[in-house]
Amino acid sequence: MLMSRPVAEGPGQAPGLASGQAMSEIVRSPGYWATVWRRVLRDPVAVGAALVILAIVLIAILAPYIAPQDPYKGMTLRRLRPPGTEGFPLGTDELGRDMLSRLIFGARLSLFMGVTPVILALFLGSAIGIAAGYAGGWVNSILMRTIDVFFAFPSVLLAIALSGALGAGVLNGLISLTVVFIPPIARVAESVTTSVRSRDYVEAARASGAGPLTIVRVQVLGNVMGPIFVYGMSLVAVSMILASGLSFLGLGVKPPEPEWGLMLNTLRTAIYTQPLLCALPGVMIFVTSISFNMLTDGLRSAMDIKA
Repeated sequence: MLMSRPVAEGPGQAPGLASGQAMSEIVRSPGYWATVWRRVLRDPVAVGAALVILAIVLIAILAPYIAPQDPYKGMTLRRLRPPGTEGFPLGTDELGRDMLSRLIFGARLSLFMGVTPVILALFLGSAIGIAAGYAGGWVNSILMRTIDVFFAFPSVLLAIALSGALGAGVLNGLISLTVVFIPPIARVAESVTTSVRSRDYVEAARASGAGPLTIVRVQVLGNVMGPIFVYGMSLVAVSMILASGLSFLGLGVKPPEPEWGLMLNTLRTAIYTQPLLCALPGVMIFVTSISFNMLTDGLRSAMDIKA
């Protein structure tokens, strides 16, 4: 947005210009996303959550360099050592493997299983929802009634059923979680697109002769992707919990891969002898999930400029 601001007159300067018009300079006001960014930076909870997520991402990326030991190498003689044992700051698991190293490497698979299905569902669900919302009519009815079928099943049961049918494994887990998240994202995309398609700028573009693809690409996408993206971020925490649950049930990541949900499953037999060891993977899942939730809440509040 451009605004005119009068320039102060210096000593001895005649008021006004020779033409009788006041001198002005152009000042550019901050845009919408710049305002959102500043509001996020002023939110200490959102900033703290973002720093926690960034730290976990860096740990996952640098895992081979910062892990003190091989996460796959174990020894029966040193199994279930308590935290604080010399050489094992967080103890050892049921096979004598270093817990700290496995937690560090576990961040890789846990983040991958939490973020990747949401990204895939964002592309597919957004395409379905935007197409249904912009087209309307029978296209909207066919697409959204098909999506409604998936809402008949709770997300947890649907993920378990799909993983059980496809079999355990990282790829099958990704497919199951992606299918689970496509319907809610498509519903949100359809809702915001329906509200945008009747705006004046869309009608003006349509009256000027622009085609549907051009209108969607230029006029619609920029106005609907923000809410869709924020909603997708809120699903990352859900995705991590569901992925960990699948691994806990033996339907996700297979042993001996380090993954926080799978670690909870393998350590459950030691819950009465070493309860702190069993809680460590759960603590990591909780901290990561709550950080994504708090960051999402901060983004949602920042995007509500009227608040």
